[in-house]
Amino acid sequence: MNRNGELLLLWEKLNDRQKDNFLKWMKAFDVEKIYQKNIGDIFNDDFFEMFGDRLITHHFSSTQPLTKTLFEHAFNDSLNESGIISYLAESRTNPGHDLTINSIKVGLKTEAARNISKLHIHVSKWMELGKGEWILEFLLNRFLDHLENYERIFTLRYFKISECKFSYQLVEIPKNLLLEARNAKLELRTESRQNPKPGYGHVLDGNGNKKFSLYFDGGSERKLQIKNLSLEYCIVHGVWEFILPPP
Repeated sequence: MNRNGELLLLWEKLNDRQKDNFLKWMKAFDVEKIYQKNIGDIFNDDFFEMFGDRLITHHFSSTQPLTKTLFEHAFNDSLNESGIISYLAESRTNPGHDLTINSIKVGLKTEAARNISKLHIHVSKWMELGKGEWILEFLLNRFLDHLENYERIFTLRYFKISECKFSYQLVEIPKNLLLEARNAKLELRTESRQNPKPGYGHVLDGNGNKKFSLYFDGGSERKLQIKNLSLEYCIVHGVWEFILPPP
């Protein structure tokens, strides 16, 4: 039986409510959309089409941006379906890479804050810092050690333009850029009431301007953030823009 025959057979088995839902889902692919693929060495045209379609179908049933877990699965499935060998890390609590693409270990992040910047990247949780000694030099070395777990890092950034219009941006954060943190200028915020006290590791260019900052968050989560990472130092691999019909 060909594809059209299978669709007709399945259609006849659905009740009216299921048919309405099916039609709504099918109409998702008829929205106004722009898929922009930039120069890159991993992703092909098929990947951009398949991943974009997954983003559309997600937003036809949800007003929320793709979570990190959903991103991992949609990303992995789209890669494989487009002929790029990829598989998720075996442990979902793995402190290192999230998936492997063509034998390359990759870390994935997401960003979807309401006040997201078009010019700077913010990673609200790069890694957990645990309950060990709170010494900035020690914490910086933990970050550098953590980078050894993967070779490339991608972040999916979500922009809500209006109730019906939104876009996603796939950005690569170069590992070599992050490794410049070896020479970070450390700063403990002694005036803070947090315990342990938070601190910064500022990465500067040759003129003393900040490229990005590591933020050692001493709050209840004790985590590492990356703040004010300029997009000009990163690689935008692609953009997906959508305009959904009004509800």
